Amino acid sequence: MTSLQSPAERYSASRTRAKAPKLESFRAGLRFELDAFQLAACASLEAGNSVLVAAPTGAGKTLIAEFAIYLAMQGTSQKVFYTAPMKALSNQKFQELVAEYGADQVGLLTGDTNVNPQARVVVMTTEVLRNMLYADSDLLTNLAFVVMDEVHYLADRFRGAVWEEVIIHLPQNVRMVSLSATVSNAEEFGDWLQAVRGETDVIVSEERPVPLEQHVLVKSKMLDLFDSTGPAGTHQVNPELVRQAQAGGRGVAVRSGGGRRGSDRDRNPRQSSFDAGRMDRSEIVRLLEGKHLLPAIFFIFSRVGCDQAVRQVLRAGVRLTDAREREEIRQIVDERCRTLLDEDLGVLGYFEWLDGLERGVAAHHAGMLPAFKEVVEELFQKKLVKAVFATETLALGINMPARTVVLDKLEKFNGEARVPITPGEYTQLTGRAGRRGIDVEGHSVIQWAPGLDPQAVASLASRRTYPLNSSFKPTYNMAVNLIDQFGRERTRDVLESSFAQFQADRAVVDMARKVRQQEESLAGFAGSMVCHLGDFTEYSAIRRKLTDVERESVTGETGARAARERRQRELTSLRKRMRAHPCHSCPDREQHARWAQRWWKLKRETDALTQQITTRTGAVARVFDRVTDVLLGYGYLLEDADGAVTLSESGLILRRIYADRDLLVAESLRRGLWNDLDPAGLAAMACALVFEPRRDGGMIDERYLPKGAFRPALDQTEELWSRLDDLERDNKLPGSNPLAVGLSLAMWKWARAGSLVDVLDEAEMAAGDFVRWTKQTIDLLDQLSVVADGPVGRTARQAMDAIRRGIVAYSSVA
Repeated sequence: MTSLQSPAERYSASRTRAKAPKLESFRAGLRFELDAFQLAACASLEAGNSVLVAAPTGAGKTLIAEFAIYLAMQGTSQKVFYTAPMKALSNQKFQELVAEYGADQVGLLTGDTNVNPQARVVVMTTEVLRNMLYADSDLLTNLAFVVMDEVHYLADRFRGAVWEEVIIHLPQNVRMVSLSATVSNAEEFGDWLQAVRGETDVIVSEERPVPLEQHVLVKSKMLDLFDSTGPAGTHQVNPELVRQAQAGGRGVAVRSGGGRRGSDRDRNPRQSSFDAGRMDRSEIVRLLEGKHLLPAIFFIFSRVGCDQAVRQVLRAGVRLTDAREREEIRQIVDERCRTLLDEDLGVLGYFEWLDGLERGVAAHHAGMLPAFKEVVEELFQKKLVKAVFATETLALGINMPARTVVLDKLEKFNGEARVPITPGEYTQLTGRAGRRGIDVEGHSVIQWAPGLDPQAVASLASRRTYPLNSSFKPTYNMAVNLIDQFGRERTRDVLESSFAQFQADRAVVDMARKVRQQEESLAGFAGSMVCHLGDFTEYSAIRRKLTDVERESVTGETGARAARERRQRELTSLRKRMRAHPCHSCPDREQHARWAQRWWKLKRETDALTQQITTRTGAVARVFDRVTDVLLGYGYLLEDADGAVTLSESGLILRRIYADRDLLVAESLRRGLWNDLDPAGLAAMACALVFEPRRDGGMIDERYLPKGAFRPALDQTEELWSRLDDLERDNKLPGSNPLAVGLSLAMWKWARAGSLVDVLDEAEMAAGDFVRWTKQTIDLLDQLSVVADGPVGRTARQAMDAIRRGIVAYSSVA
């Protein structure tokens, strides 16, 4: 085949091969050409650098991680750790790497799963790697690369600090492959990585691998969001869509609804004309099928909404599969679910779920059994399931690309209120549309709703990035681990190297520059209000005070008589002082006063900025000092006569407790509060420590708590929590939420071999949620089994065995 490259291009390619021979060898084994950003990142890795790669979902960032693994495998003993923010992502990546490199070369560590940890490639959650670093684990030997997938999770306010801990504490010889969504401050994040990790190249790509066509579904008509007749790249809103918005969607012909749905609409005269024409989900599925736009993911920001959507589509008789596909689906489901107990199938909704799968329709959300979600993912990837109704968690890195993404609404409930989705969330969701190597373009469809502003949607769709902001804050466990390694003073220096402080310091530089500019303006204003008769600054201060008291008098006319008399005396005194001041008789007094008003306003703004600078400078270290003071007060740290701080015996225990309530757990162990608990009682207590109810499900009546030793132990633990919470708030620390016992009785019953039907009924919880909280309970019990002396350690091991059974045990291995 004749090469179409020019001589210059062939020369450039030969230079690349000479500089990066391993990259050329890696490329030779691929069936496709690498994009420019992939080539740049891989060449940088081969040159010995770390990389930060920011690119859209589906762009092929993972291939750069695969090249890092390829580089490590060229040696005899080099290892790679692949970290992911979620266990589901870890499990999926583990399966992919096993298929590529073989089960003997790949391991998995997710807190509740331990598979081949000595392997050369180990997939793990970020928390597991953090714990390894603090424990100085032997598994870190020969570590060459760490891949941090979805590193923008660093901004997560609950778990983001773990990413920074890992980045700061990894040995300097370990190279990092940081993979991120397209964030607007990638260069700033890269500058920080350069500062703490050494040579790091920042590679940013804004190009989607598959172009995205964006539509708005107005009744039964799919309109383009952007005007395709205008200049490319201008993001001009489709004029027809604007006209429909102005008409309230009335300009599109309404399809006649047949059967029962049509008669229901007719019987509801209050239903708006818009709602009468809004397509239901089964109609949208059929519309997409007719336009060859399946498979599709429908993002619905509610688990209940996802399940209802599946039922609605099935009731409408939708069937997207043929006989051969249905047979293949049944075989896969039988193979993946063979270990489920027959008596559990009914409560798990197995038969309804299977009916949907056989018809090519499924839900995907956190309330589902992990095994069910994994089957849905596999069937969707194999093009056997054609329509998935999912919550936004599906957009977080799981490999399930579709031809089309449908957004039911552009707002979601954030736990407190309904809020619009952000441009970053929109980019993440629509990033699932378009399968590389399969689709010429991807499609996003937004279903029209009253009040939808096409211009606002266009702005959302054309702003592709969002800022990455640190959520780092010192914890008790972090403090004792760092002090044990570095001592107190060096730990303060280490924490000052966090991305949180890096961002704060950069903001301080900008604020300091603004303060200097405003101080120059203040000097100019002060010159303009100079009065030859006296100090006009002093005079203007009297006038400002007089104005404030007069305003206070007007608003406080109905107040107490003594207060009114006090204000009146103050007004009389101020007026007297103002009239007696030399500047009061100046002929240019009001002109000076206008400059003084500007001076005072700018002075107030400048003082506020100066206060912000003081607050931000050393902010992380100040929080660390407060944490240290609490630990010194409780005896977890000891201070000698020279001021040196070391860990006590209790501090050494706290060092190995990696839980949100680390200090409460350590102090409960030290005081022996749980010594009398049996395995079921300890499982219930651990559950109360980790459980976070979705709404107000944490507190329940005492009658619905486990009996026996659990109740007095709970009372003592809650009393201890209250004292710790008061101490934290006294030290200007945020404190923590009370224990949540809403799931404790269900966990107690599960530990006592209760049936799944009874336990889920008691928990009033979906099976997937129960499995997730049980795994977190197991994780805490596992830590207790290691750090606790005497009866609690033995009881924790028995409790783990008691609750790791049935659907929990099935879901504990990828």
